Amino acid sequence: MDRDDHTSETDETETAGRPTLKTLAFMTGLGVTTVSRALKDAPEIGAETRKRVQLVARQIGYRPNRAGVRLRTGKTNVISLVLDTEEQIGGFVSDMIYGISETLAPTPYHLIVTPYSRNNDPLEPVRYVVETASADGIIISRTEPDDKRVRYMTERGFPFATHGRTAMGIEHPYHDFDNTAFAAQAVERLAALGRTRLALLAPPANLSYFHHMRDGFAEALAEHGLTEVPLTGVTVDHSIEAIRARTAELMRRKVRPDGIVSGAGAATFALVAGIEDAGFRLGADIDIVSKQASRLLHLLRPQIHVVNENVRLAGSELARAVMARIDGKPVAALQSLSRPNAVEAFGEDG
Repeated sequence: MDRDDHTSETDETETAGRPTLKTLAFMTGLGVTTVSRALKDAPEIGAETRKRVQLVARQIGYRPNRAGVRLRTGKTNVISLVLDTEEQIGGFVSDMIYGISETLAPTPYHLIVTPYSRNNDPLEPVRYVVETASADGIIISRTEPDDKRVRYMTERGFPFATHGRTAMGIEHPYHDFDNTAFAAQAVERLAALGRTRLALLAPPANLSYFHHMRDGFAEALAEHGLTEVPLTGVTVDHSIEAIRARTAELMRRKVRPDGIVSGAGAATFALVAGIEDAGFRLGADIDIVSKQASRLLHLLRPQIHVVNENVRLAGSELARAVMARIDGKPVAALQSLSRPNAVEAFGEDG
């Protein structure tokens, strides 16, 4: 088998001038078979030998030939992150990719990003990856309660993990942030500040975390005896201009909110602008509690009360989950939920 490894590895890479197993064997003074097994952490190869071979491989930039690996094993050693191109650039995308990449770094897997526009069918990029076998596993976000991507991959036995949960009776790997707890804690915070008329800037209603956030908000309002002032016509996905204009209009009404719960940090910038357009002061006339991924809100207004969502952790958990699923680990062990910390969520004034 190692002889085949050697043959498929060197035939293509040597012509491209890239380091091969032969290169590593020459530099370490070991046989090609030994080098190949050391790179795979084979237990029959001594620990010191494995470390030495792997160190030299890193130093000379050795990479396994993916075409050869796929021919031998049927695997690509690729994880595909299927990502909406309109996701929040100020934190979500970069942190998600960082978390996944950091976890994949010590493994044979590499990350590719498969983009799509939310104006198109989100199943299409997933179907492409599955049908072309261009990756061993898929990570998706913007999960819906009844998500056709989850159904499709489950029916085809394709390993995947979702950022967010579903409600379709299919058990699958996921990592999620507890938006129900976030919304409840945000309402509790505003109640403690003496606010009584609250609005919620929520995600789009087709996404799972809309329902989680909405449930937490409504339950906490009832518990504290507070009133909702509906913020309609916009979601956290709308443009800054649209959210700003809608907020200013709402604030000019006779019955206006004195507290807002915001489901995304980028949208909160627009909320603040709309409040100030209407002539009101943040922290005096109204308070905002916002979830954020980028930790930038206090650079805008220190008066904003923030709850940090660790998207890097989400990326890391999703990478672990999809790799474990590729290895056949049971789904029940590959589901995780991050809860906001009630003590630390609001910073020094919390």
